[in-house]
Amino acid sequence: MSNLDKAIICGGCFWGIEENFRTKPGIISTEVGYAGGKNSNTSYEEVCTGKTGHAECVKLTFDKKIISYEKVLDLFFKMHDPTQKDMQYPDIGTQYRSEIFFTNLDQKQIALKVRAKFNDLHNNKVVTNINPLTTYSVAETYHQKYIFKKNT
Repeated sequence: MSNLDKAIICGGCFWGIEENFRTKPGIISTEVGYAGGKNSNTSYEEVCTGKTGHAECVKLTFDKKIISYEKVLDLFFKMHDPTQKDMQYPDIGTQYRSEIFFTNLDQKQIALKVRAKFNDLHNNKVVTNINPLTTYSVAETYHQKYIFKKNT
């Protein structure tokens, strides 16, 4: 049985979330992409229109023996402002929404639990969506590890 699992999270521009997770213990790999839209294939230019229904997201592969899904989500809620609807700071649009895409019922239950914890901390103002993953498209190569590449 594999210790690897995946998490798909959206919290504004995918560059910052990816860079924040990239070096965390237990994170095996990161990949930026687009999730939750109408089509399984899309591009940055299409997503930027706000008409595809996709959100910029990060797909994390992690080792469950080192970091739990719950801990991944706990870090995620601390990395962005989950009270901002359809935006994160200067980035505005549905493609920058706060959302967790689950791939099984265990992930859904954990996501609901962690969101409830942060909702209590933020006076019931958390707007983070929790939905099943229906579509996912890998972002263009130049977006992958963008901040890391710019700083090296």
